[in-house]
Order: sequence, then C-alpha cells, then structure tokens
Amino acid sequence: MTNPLIEDQLNEHYWVIGAEMGYGHQRAVNPFKSVAEGNIIMAGNNEHTSAFEKRLWRRYLRLYELFSRMKSFPVLGKSIFGMLDKLLHIPSLYPIRNLSAATFQVDALRSQLRKGLGQGVLKAISTKWLPVLTSFYVPALVADSAGHEPIYCIVCDADLNRVWVAKEPWDSRINYFAPCGKAALRLQSYGVPQERIFLTGFPLHDDLLGGRELKTLKHDLAIRLDVLDPNRRFHLAHGHSVQHFLGDSVQHLSADSVRHVPADSVRHVPADNVDEKPKRLLTVAFTVGGAGAQLELGLALVKSFKKRILNGEMRLLLIAGTRPDVRDAFQAAKIAAVGDHENLEVLFASNADDYYTLFDRAIRNTDILWTKPSELSFYCGLGLPIIIAPPIGSQEKFNRKWLLEVGAGMRQENPDHAGEWLFDMLDNGKFADMAWLGFLRARKLGLYHILDVLRTGQFLRSDHPLQR
Repeated sequence: MTNPLIEDQLNEHYWVIGAEMGYGHQRAVNPFKSVAEGNIIMAGNNEHTSAFEKRLWRRYLRLYELFSRMKSFPVLGKSIFGMLDKLLHIPSLYPIRNLSAATFQVDALRSQLRKGLGQGVLKAISTKWLPVLTSFYVPALVADSAGHEPIYCIVCDADLNRVWVAKEPWDSRINYFAPCGKAALRLQSYGVPQERIFLTGFPLHDDLLGGRELKTLKHDLAIRLDVLDPNRRFHLAHGHSVQHFLGDSVQHLSADSVRHVPADSVRHVPADNVDEKPKRLLTVAFTVGGAGAQLELGLALVKSFKKRILNGEMRLLLIAGTRPDVRDAFQAAKIAAVGDHENLEVLFASNADDYYTLFDRAIRNTDILWTKPSELSFYCGLGLPIIIAPPIGSQEKFNRKWLLEVGAGMRQENPDHAGEWLFDMLDNGKFADMAWLGFLRARKLGLYHILDVLRTGQFLRSDHPLQR
C-alpha cells in the first residue's frame, strides 16, 4: 500500500539519517522512513562505516549512556554527573545576545570529525546527490563540510548546545527545523541566518495524527478527555471549546471509547446495570530512555499503583524500549506485585523499528505519560498530559521549562505515593486541563511542514491551533 504522505510523490526520496544516541534522534526520523532512499541510515552503524569510525561512535555512545545513568550511581555518581553536565551546559537564552563564538565543544567535535567521525555517512550520501534530512548534528556538519546541499537538520529539544551549529554558521548550508520558538531563537543567537530556520514543530508520526486534518488525533483526544475528567469539571468549563476544535469526534463519545480501544483496556459493567456504558480504564504509561535511565522510578510506580491495578481502577504500561535488562526488571516487578494481571503490561521490542511502532500504538490508548523531559515532551501536542520525571542534562531542563510554560506537564510528586496524588488530580480535572493546553499550544503538524519545506522550500505558517 502506498503511504498517503507520498502517494503523489512516487519519485520523492531523501537521504534520511538518524543516530543511535538514545531514542530521540531515531524517533525524529522514523516518520520519514517511507521517503528515505533505501532505508534510514544510522550514523556510525551502516555498511559504509569503517571499524575505526565505529569505535569512535561507540565512545560517543558510552559517554552518553554514562551521562544518562551516572546520577543513580552511589557516592560519586552525582559529582561525576555534575562535571559531565558542565561540558554540555546550555546558557540562559536571556538576555538575547550573540553566542556565535565557537565553544570548547565545537572545537572538540571538529577534532573528532578530522579523525573520521561521520565518514561513513559521507560515503553513503556520495553515491547519489539527494537532499539530506538528519536528526543529529554530526551528519549535518559532515555533509556541510563536503559541500553537499541541501541539508536539513531536525532539532530534537526545546533548546540546544552550540555544538549543533557549524563553527562559522554564516558560511554554513545547514537548514534547521525547530520544534518550538525558543529553539528557533537559540539558533539565531548562535549565528544561523533566519532564512535557514524553519519553525515547524517536532515531527510526530502520521499514525498518531491521521493526516493534516488530524482525524486520528481528534478521535483519540476526545476519548482521553472523557477518561481524564471523571467528575466532568473540565467539561463544565471547556466543553464548548472542545466541541469547537474536535467537532464530530466528541459525538457519541462513550460508545466510541468502547468501540475503538483494545478489549483489555475496557472496564466491564455488570449486566444488570445496562444504562451505564463501559469506559476505557485510566491508562498511565511510564517510559525509560535509551540508556535505561530511571529504571528504579518505574519499579517504584509498580508498588505505588499496585492496589489501583488489582482493583481494576487503572492500567499501567511500563515501556522498556529495546533493552532486555529493563524488560526483565520490569517483568520481575510485575510478577512480584500483581502476578499475571492484565492491567499491568511491559512493552518491549527487539529492534528500534518495532519499538517505535509498538510505542505509537500504545500511546494512542494512553491517558497520562510519565517520562523524563526528552523529545517525548513534544508528544503533549497530541493532548497527552505529561508527568515530568527528573531531567538528565541541560537540554532536558529546558524541555521541562517549555512543558511547564505551555501548561501541558507537571513535575512529579513523590512517586511512592502516586496512587494517591495522581487520583486526587484526576478527580479535579487537572490532567484534562494539561491535555487540552498541550493540544492547543504545542505544534502538531511538524511532519507535514517538514515535508512541505523539503518539496517546496517553504511551509504555511499559522497561529491557528489546528494548523501548526
């Protein structure tokens, strides 16, 4: 079956390049798989990568994983994390000033590029002259230094380090897709010309959106708002706004919330109460990062939600990603707490492609996402309220700040007592408020805007909540 995104662009192909540096840089290019030349190229792990370059990339990855997990190490963990965090520090955006001067990180990266980092990507894209679309700075900088163009780089966070931009940005050919206004302003402060910055939003997968009309998103959000507002407090204040923006998706809501969700996520009503329609159980998803960070937090949630799960009040999804060690730890915790109960599920995939498909399928039936503020922060645009776990690194602190400014997320309270405070907030309609604010304020059409720029060099800018 032809992908609807490209059914009128059958000859449309690009070099689509990701990087195995956590899930974010792969997640950002996954929606473009159908327009990738051959397949998505993984920087540092493709057929053109030499053994020497693979070792360079492994060092990068080990540093990333060490950084991500260091806080949980006893005694010296926080001190070492602090030193590593300083190397990746992003200064305050304000006062807005010229930050185009090269930093230590920029010079250190140039040294690695001279040693051969990124040469496998360069060999791959040299076989055919096509536009480059990447979600990581190394492929963009390597292609730029080789004179390749056009080059498009997807920014995966609400703010970014100077290392994302060429040493002499005014001479660079790299175009950037910014997920939010703060990231666009930061790129300007680093010296990137304004005409090379496109404020598109983060590219959410078409399977979550349902085309530019957002049919899938509207349908899923209507059900989610119903689940998140058990006492109808949110709808009493905002029902007319919901009707205006979601339209037909809110019609016959109770019936839809049964008809379109998996059987195991529906609360069944006794036969003698035929007037009450069954509704989907509140579903909370907790996800760890690519380095397996914050595993312990997921284990704490199993204990905290144990009674709620056994009483049939909620479902908990523990998303282990592609890490068998995380899967095994989650599975052991599940058996110890609730046995084989269907309302606690561990999601795992053996490879990245299957993981993203599994994740997107699960997220459609998720009501609250509990995660560190990674690229998943931008999933609030789906109308998905986010409980923010402690950030890891400077860029995640800015993601948290952005989420709080938008109103789509909250800092986590004590996870040991989540079974109490989460349900208090649910009864008050607080999570429905967050869901609605994320839907209205965050950009959702990043995928389509990026494709428009790739095809025509521009996209339609709008301040309308459903057109950005």
